[in-house]
Amino acid sequence: MKKLLFVCVLFFISSSLFAQVNPNYHVEIVRDSFGVPHIFGKTDADCSYGLVYAACEDDYTTVQWGLLLARGKLGLTMGIEGAKIDYAVQLLGVPDFIEKHYNDLSPETRKLLEAGAAAGNDWAKKNPDRLFFKSLLPIRPTDFIAGYMLSMALMTGVDGAIKSVVGESMPTIEYNKDARGSNALAMNSNITADGNVYLDCNAHQPLEGPMSWYEAHLHSDEGLNILGATFHGAVSIFHGTNENLGWAHTTNYFDAIDIYQLEPDPKKKNHYLVDGVSNKLEKSRAKLTVNLAKHRDKHKFILTIGKKKWWSMYGATYVNKKGMFAIRLASNMTVKSVEEWYKMNKARNYTEFRQALDIKGIINQYVTYADRFDTIYCVSNGAMPVRTDGYDWNSTVPGNTQKTLWTNFLSHDSLPHVLNPKCG
Repeated sequence: MKKLLFVCVLFFISSSLFAQVNPNYHVEIVRDSFGVPHIFGKTDADCSYGLVYAACEDDYTTVQWGLLLARGKLGLTMGIEGAKIDYAVQLLGVPDFIEKHYNDLSPETRKLLEAGAAAGNDWAKKNPDRLFFKSLLPIRPTDFIAGYMLSMALMTGVDGAIKSVVGESMPTIEYNKDARGSNALAMNSNITADGNVYLDCNAHQPLEGPMSWYEAHLHSDEGLNILGATFHGAVSIFHGTNENLGWAHTTNYFDAIDIYQLEPDPKKKNHYLVDGVSNKLEKSRAKLTVNLAKHRDKHKFILTIGKKKWWSMYGATYVNKKGMFAIRLASNMTVKSVEEWYKMNKARNYTEFRQALDIKGIINQYVTYADRFDTIYCVSNGAMPVRTDGYDWNSTVPGNTQKTLWTNFLSHDSLPHVLNPKCG
């Protein structure tokens, strides 16, 4: 049997029984000489509780930034610029979608989210002076889902799409394809001198801020044993290794977002035509809270404002001087990224790992994989829309026919991939 090798030099200089603050969770946190938390629990949910609690201990500021993003409350700390992001969160319909689809998640996954929320609330109660705003409490399981969905949306370039619609700079979406890329290498016995399997990865995340990595090790009596990196406040590992396998993510740039121009119904206000049939444009208001004080860490001058938002059969819609424009993307159509990562954490072999990828909750990101059984695999993973031929999908797409309304995605086996190449 081959070995999956990864270098891990640890000197445990701090071993302490976790201060029990919630009788529902039983966790021990052991920190090595680098300060990395090794979290031991009876259940997987115990580990999620410990992971969120440890992240709060280490960088509560970054955890709260993620919570502000998920809640659509960045305007409280970033003023008008933050409120623009908050508007995007509400425009994409993320809170409403989560409310409708939260129970699509398995009971096991919901337990992880409930544990993470409990940890965040317990930490806040013990450290009330560290909380940005009391209105952030209580933390809810759905807050984690919003964070996952918005992270996926940002990675597919939704910020550029929204700016082009709101700023009236259609028709094209620009992706920054010249940015420095991340790296991942998997090598098996076909090429390695010692016959072992190696996985090497560098995701090139920033050193600080909401998109920086947080390293941890999770071990439960239910079979969880994963070491790797995640975002601050997440409930599982995003990118790591267990005793059987490992994987890395790097960013891919397939076309994941489309902008549609709707055809207004000349006979009915706030209506649009699709295949000659009139449809009502759903209209509501985003509620935005903006802190206008210059020194927002010390002073508060909070203003609550409303801004119009719309929804059509194509998705999030914005009305500007040029017309009605809808933004369609997969990241606000699923809540299951958290479940997919959890299943990847628990996978024991390639078959189980592939079953996790079939969930299609992670709507973009390459996956480079290796396991102790000499299997290596790479896939340009994601929710790639099945689009109708005959339209210029690199430009604004007609929003007056259901022919352009994609609802399906390529099967996982249809995505660009390679399994056990002969070159190793």
